[in-house]
Amino acid sequence: MSARASSVRVDTDARLVVQVWLGTRLLLLITAVLVALRTGRRLPNLLGNWDVAHFVAIAKNGYAVQTDMAFFPGLPLVLSLAYRVGADPVIWGTVLALVTSALATWALYRIGGRWAAIAWLLAPTSVFTLVPYSEAPFCAAAFWAWERATRKHWGAAAVLAGLACTLRVSGLFLVGALAVLAVSQAWTARRASGLVRSLPWLLLPLGVLASYAVYLYGRTGSWTAWFSAQAAGWKREFTWPWDCVRNSWRSLQPGMYADHPEWVWIFRAEFLSMIVGVLVVIVLLLRWRVPEASWVGVQVLAFSISYWFQSVCRAVLLWFPLWTLIGEFVEPRTRGAWRWFWAVVIVVALTVQVGWSVLFYLGMWAS
Repeated sequence: MSARASSVRVDTDARLVVQVWLGTRLLLLITAVLVALRTGRRLPNLLGNWDVAHFVAIAKNGYAVQTDMAFFPGLPLVLSLAYRVGADPVIWGTVLALVTSALATWALYRIGGRWAAIAWLLAPTSVFTLVPYSEAPFCAAAFWAWERATRKHWGAAAVLAGLACTLRVSGLFLVGALAVLAVSQAWTARRASGLVRSLPWLLLPLGVLASYAVYLYGRTGSWTAWFSAQAAGWKREFTWPWDCVRNSWRSLQPGMYADHPEWVWIFRAEFLSMIVGVLVVIVLLLRWRVPEASWVGVQVLAFSISYWFQSVCRAVLLWFPLWTLIGEFVEPRTRGAWRWFWAVVIVVALTVQVGWSVLFYLGMWAS
């Protein structure tokens, strides 16, 4: 392929990804507007359900409630700027999510190509990359940290990982996976000296995590304040994996939640997401992609030692190796009858995406 043809191909691929990003964002926003018109509620109220309320409360009042300490301070700090300029923090956070979802898409495009980025944009739980949740900004920081680290730009990777560590505890898992990547790079190059140029950089994001732990200790006198908040608010306390599976299996049985029938379907999706996570780890290990397997595997492990599988459907958004695997599968299968197959898949994906967003907008549990 000539340089000119290659350039045209890249431009076409990038344009397609931008179009899908714009189309999915518009679809989610139009759905929100339609729900607002039907229910008579204000748009910020629809976009501000569930964890958004916690982020906004922290932005306004600080960690006044003990369970709010389960949320890292990065997003609330950004939302607090809205109060300084007289803006609605929910709308402010939605704009932030739009921008950072675009940055995350760009990074994923660089990591795994057009179909990886498109698959991520079509994820069922994409509504969480539109509203003021930490998913979009975390993915932007984490994906770019990985992209920079794979190109051995460890200084930039460390800064981005540090930013990710202000947003979610998943930043700790990111640092661990980056360490595995650094070792893998040194092993491949047969030069241990490479570790001297990479691993020390990871002290920066670890310092960010340590700073939050010290801050919570100063407020509560406990080094386990974050874990206590998780346990008090969401039953996220240490549970043996077999008990976690048993509790999760019980939660998805028919008739478990007669007053909230959608809960059973969400629990089923959580269970399915865990299965997907395990399969992704197995596939990555079989392909000797150990750094990526460590990124997904440590999260699957963390979910398996909680009371039950919870928030896994949202965590799938963080698993960039899943989306790169999908992209690798799709790339050689885009001609002939495959086009019709993928057209059906896209329609189904968008339908599920809209349905999931409606659950969130209506204040129903959506993971």
